Amino acid sequence: MPHLKGALVGCGFFAVNQMHGWKDVSSVTIVAICDRDPARLKIVGDRFGIERRYSDATQMFADGGFDFVDIATTVNSHRVLVELAAAHKVPAICQKPFAPTLADAKAMVAAYNAAGIPLMIHENFRWQTPIQAVRKALDSGAIGTPFWGRFSFRSGYDVFSGQPYLAEGKRFIIEDLGIHTLDIARYILGDVTSLTARAKRVNPKINGEDVATILLDHESGATSVVDVSYATKQSVEPFPETLIEIDGTEGSIRLSQGYELQVTNAGGTVNTDVAPALLPWASRPWHNIQESVYAIQQHWTDSLIADKETSTSGADNLKTFALVEAAYQSAASKATVEIGTLLK
Repeated sequence: MPHLKGALVGCGFFAVNQMHGWKDVSSVTIVAICDRDPARLKIVGDRFGIERRYSDATQMFADGGFDFVDIATTVNSHRVLVELAAAHKVPAICQKPFAPTLADAKAMVAAYNAAGIPLMIHENFRWQTPIQAVRKALDSGAIGTPFWGRFSFRSGYDVFSGQPYLAEGKRFIIEDLGIHTLDIARYILGDVTSLTARAKRVNPKINGEDVATILLDHESGATSVVDVSYATKQSVEPFPETLIEIDGTEGSIRLSQGYELQVTNAGGTVNTDVAPALLPWASRPWHNIQESVYAIQQHWTDSLIADKETSTSGADNLKTFALVEAAYQSAASKATVEIGTLLK
């Protein structure tokens, strides 16, 4: 099997997880890293033994010597970096959210289509072990045809201490967390035709919304609710679990707190522990997300070697990104938004 060389742009909070993940992925070695902050560049470079270190991405691409790039920077730098990678015909993984606007995201996908090389968005939540278990149960036909679902992430966890920039933007939970939950809804119940959303800011110390409730109409005819909150205090903190309910014509699926999967149909009820593995470098409660980082990176590597499209390709992610834009439009207008008009 070919051995791939990769480069990483961005050595911030979450990139450390990505570097750990790359060490576990078979057939990959990260050979270069880039960050404008010398301190972060040194910390990551020393920790993972990377000798090639750059403060300028343009120089890194000019020097080359890698088969793909992992762009782990914040959203406003994505278009410049993705188009730079496309110009050098380097396959890329881009962190979510993909872009500041849907127009930017479309331009980035177009640049990669023109270059004829793969672009994947690091939409790792669908790669979580419990989410994969829900999809497998549904695909088995155990509950027949799904007609209703709920995808819920409600927490009071302080995400701002580790990522203070999240408190600064005018947009917060739909763009940062809701994008994951909306992608899970698409992954489980299929593409969406229209949505209606409501959003609220509960925490007075942040600028964006920290609560959102979104009603989705799926192409399949199913209806689902996506509800996300970082203002919900509970006796047992569920962070960072996504809880799922699916009703089908022959039964139901419930993914409950503590990673228990319950499948009920005419044959009875089966309960299964679908907890994620605690990788050697991971820590609770983040281990669910950390394991999915490794999983999506292995998927990218296998797909790149086999020349197959990834499940969260740039083109596919436009459909998730459109849901984010539609949710903000609907929350502002209190009207239902048709998704097809955004994707034209």
